[in-house]
Amino acid sequence: MLGMGSGWVMILLSLGVLAIALVGLFAWNPPRPGRLGAEQVLADRFARGEIDAEEYQQRLYTLRGAGH
Repeated sequence: MLGMGSGWVMILLSLGVLAIALVGLFAWNPPRPGRLGAEQVLADRFARGEIDAEEYQQRLYTLRGAGH
């Protein structure tokens, strides 16, 4: 029969596995380059003064899928 100490070991191992899984999930799913490229072009246009803040926000909202 297993003692109480083994229960704590299992809890710690489970938390470790969960932490590794979460880190792996975020590392494996990087942002899409196409979207970042489009957002960078938009930011560059805003920085150059080609579009105003309102237009920048509207277009950024559209690029990001209108809140999806």
